[in-house]
Amino acid sequence: MTTPDREPRSPENARHAWSRLRRAGAPSFSRSNLLAMLLAASLGFAIITQVRQTSVQGLENLREDELVRIFADVDQDGERLGDEVRDLQTSLELLESRTTGEAEAQRAAQERLDALGILAGTAPAAGPGIILRISDPQRAVEATLLLDAVQELRDAGAEAMQIGDVRIVANTWFADTPDGVSVSGTEVRPPYVITAIGDANTLAGAMQIPGGVTATSRRVGAEATVDIRTRVVVDALLSVATPQYARPVPTTNP
Repeated sequence: MTTPDREPRSPENARHAWSRLRRAGAPSFSRSNLLAMLLAASLGFAIITQVRQTSVQGLENLREDELVRIFADVDQDGERLGDEVRDLQTSLELLESRTTGEAEAQRAAQERLDALGILAGTAPAAGPGIILRISDPQRAVEATLLLDAVQELRDAGAEAMQIGDVRIVANTWFADTPDGVSVSGTEVRPPYVITAIGDANTLAGAMQIPGGVTATSRRVGAEATVDIRTRVVVDALLSVATPQYARPVPTTNP
């Protein structure tokens, strides 16, 4: 059984088919579609105009009393901010002044503590001064001669002293022993070396006065020599004992 041959499609028929498809897919501009487009365009234009007027010309439509109230509020806010700035500046100045005062008080307290440590013998000291050396080959030097030397150095302005490895302070005492001299319970032996901090020339002059340490040392067969130096070190330290009976007196504010 045979089937009849189909008639081939011509190019003209193909063009007509594509034209029908384009007409079917194209939007139809009816009256309702056109009216909707016009309304949408008008609404968009109105929204854009309103936003622009509100952002750029927001104050033009206000009444005079409303503008005056807005300006008054702005002035009040400015004054309030100015007061806050002044308060902060005052607080900053007070903090800076207080910090400076506290730093100055701390510095003064540290200086006072250092000075008390030197006087009490609990802190080392360094400065200009002399080294007094008393040789005693005949073991004729007694505790009184060393005490006189210390007293004369104090009178000449010595600020810190030590004899051998023993710090000399206000309550230092001297006593004779069979082999030398006891200084606050510690025995020292010749040659006796006293290191003193102060004005070097004044301290050296005090050791050379007539009838003083140098003359007394020669009289007993000893010899005293003074070495002037631009820097000596007093590093013998004492431990502070807690007073058994003495107590500080509380201060009262006037």
